[in-house]
Amino acid sequence: MRILFFLYLLVVPSLLFAQGGAPKKNLDMNSQYSSITDTVKKKKALVAKIEQYQIVTLEHDTTIVDTSLTLKSAYRQNYLRRDNFGLLPFSNIGQTYNTLQYSLTDFSPYPDIGFQGKHFNFMDASEINYYHVATPLTELFFNTSIGKGQNVDSFITLNTSKNLNFFAAYRGLRSEGKYINQLTSIGNFRIGASYNTTDKRYILYLHYTYQDVLNEENGGITTTEDFESGDPNFTNRQRLEVYLTDAESFLKGKRLFFDHAFRINPTQGNNNLYVTHQFNFENKFFEYKQPTVLSTVGSTLVERFGESYVTSNIKDQTRFEKLYNRVGVAYENSLLGKFNFFIDDYRSNYKYNRIIVYDGGTTIPDNLFREINSVGAQYEYQKNKWNGRFLLSRSITKEAISDLDAKLRYNLNEKIQFDFRYKNISKLPNNNYLLYQSSYIAYNWSNIDKFKNEKINLLSAKIYTPWLNAEASYTVLTDHLYFKDDATPQQIEDREQIVRPFQYGNTINYLSVKANREFKFGDFGLDNTFLYQKVTQSDLILNVPDFVTRNTFYYSTYLFKKALYIQTGIIFNYFTKYYGNDYNPVVGEFFVQNTKKIGGYPTFDFFLNGRIRQTRIYLKAEHFNAAFSESIYYSAPNNPYRDFTIRFGLVWNFFQ
Repeated sequence: MRILFFLYLLVVPSLLFAQGGAPKKNLDMNSQYSSITDTVKKKKALVAKIEQYQIVTLEHDTTIVDTSLTLKSAYRQNYLRRDNFGLLPFSNIGQTYNTLQYSLTDFSPYPDIGFQGKHFNFMDASEINYYHVATPLTELFFNTSIGKGQNVDSFITLNTSKNLNFFAAYRGLRSEGKYINQLTSIGNFRIGASYNTTDKRYILYLHYTYQDVLNEENGGITTTEDFESGDPNFTNRQRLEVYLTDAESFLKGKRLFFDHAFRINPTQGNNNLYVTHQFNFENKFFEYKQPTVLSTVGSTLVERFGESYVTSNIKDQTRFEKLYNRVGVAYENSLLGKFNFFIDDYRSNYKYNRIIVYDGGTTIPDNLFREINSVGAQYEYQKNKWNGRFLLSRSITKEAISDLDAKLRYNLNEKIQFDFRYKNISKLPNNNYLLYQSSYIAYNWSNIDKFKNEKINLLSAKIYTPWLNAEASYTVLTDHLYFKDDATPQQIEDREQIVRPFQYGNTINYLSVKANREFKFGDFGLDNTFLYQKVTQSDLILNVPDFVTRNTFYYSTYLFKKALYIQTGIIFNYFTKYYGNDYNPVVGEFFVQNTKKIGGYPTFDFFLNGRIRQTRIYLKAEHFNAAFSESIYYSAPNNPYRDFTIRFGLVWNFFQ
């Protein structure tokens, strides 16, 4: 599918025109199925306006295509294409991320396949956007990788009529990395459409995705002393010994999704009645391969993940299928708001190709099938300066789940906004907590009747002003599920890592406060983001740094009669020391450890960004202080953070 990138280049239009200004936001909470306002100009217009290029989320939040160059757009110039503050990347692009800010975690009452360490770039249905454009729009994204490879994202959308839009996109990454056995190869293909009848009686959102994530897994370096020694022989990171020299993991998935609604009354009035339906069919496949079972540490052979049923060519495979349907009836009143009553049907099958039977009769089954039906209601309200969405759902079948999600927004004026949210959820564990099979003997378990639902209570508030953006959240976790290393002292001495799932019976209280403030002094600016976190718990289960900061000092100006706009400066990143989670490639998950702290080390990035018309150019020297400071920087206890790297990228929009 990488050929799609080159196919898009063939259809890139040659007519360009400049756009500017900040993105405009309009959260339409009045009606989930209200159509997008048609802003396409009449044929006599010579140039379309930027406001006519709209991006619409599944919840019908609408933004405008933004071609400006700002610090916020520069923060998004990365593999994930979003601001990754609160996430700590591994040394190669396309690897997993350690989580510094726990409040970034999203919760769903329904179980997924698991292997969450592989899902950072796996786009969910809610992350797929839809479009409404006056003329065809193309966006090309490029960024250099680490070692051989490249990172590209190509996208095109067009309206064949004012009622019908199509889009297609492909994101591809290949990055070699600097360490042994660290190659990444990733692809995200998505194609979709949106449609509404002229009278807005029927509305449809549709997409299909195919995604794959291939990571060579080296299990981290075996001797951190060599990395930290400063010995010039180890400046070439290929000389550092790793646990796994030929292991790799592979996650792939396909999804067909559509969401549509039909208004029963022929013409839209003060009272409207809708029939709604959402469909989501998805399958995922995870494979862990390791041809060479024994690891070499110096001159010693190590069983890194314990004993194995086989002596070579481990190939663990997990399959998952999900079918979700939601059918509802919505009543909309221009004064009271919108009431939506629904019933949903969730079915999934998580499976292996064998049944394991132990002496004594204990068995590890080959599949975990779930069938859950829920009923619920959603209320949406918009009046004057208030917008709100309130959702309540509860299962009516044997496996109990529930979800209460209340969102409220108050717009004091065009520049000041307040957001409030309360979420109370009882969720089923992801499937790999309950059932897992592997060629490694210790990595086989069945906890189907052992683990309870996780309970999460979340209360948050946000404020956006021209002077300060701030947010605070307080979360109470009960029956929290996690992975940890369960190796015995002798196994630890033998460098074995035995990771298993556990459930914490006590309560965990988590508080986070985050603030962002930008100061400007003529052409100079200082952008500051601070995060404070506090965890109250009886044991070290949920581990996060107390303090995380990012501070950017920059200079911006126009050159060449305002044909070129540039921003240049230095970014400072820092988080306090803490027991950062370690990563296990066999289960594709992070696990709790309390033996080694990471952090307490500053990183500095130098950047030079420029904008010419709709083209933004990015040049960045990442972690340049690594060239003259101690090598004590880690993303996980055995996985070093990135060395000094120079990277180049651009984002190019075409309007026809």
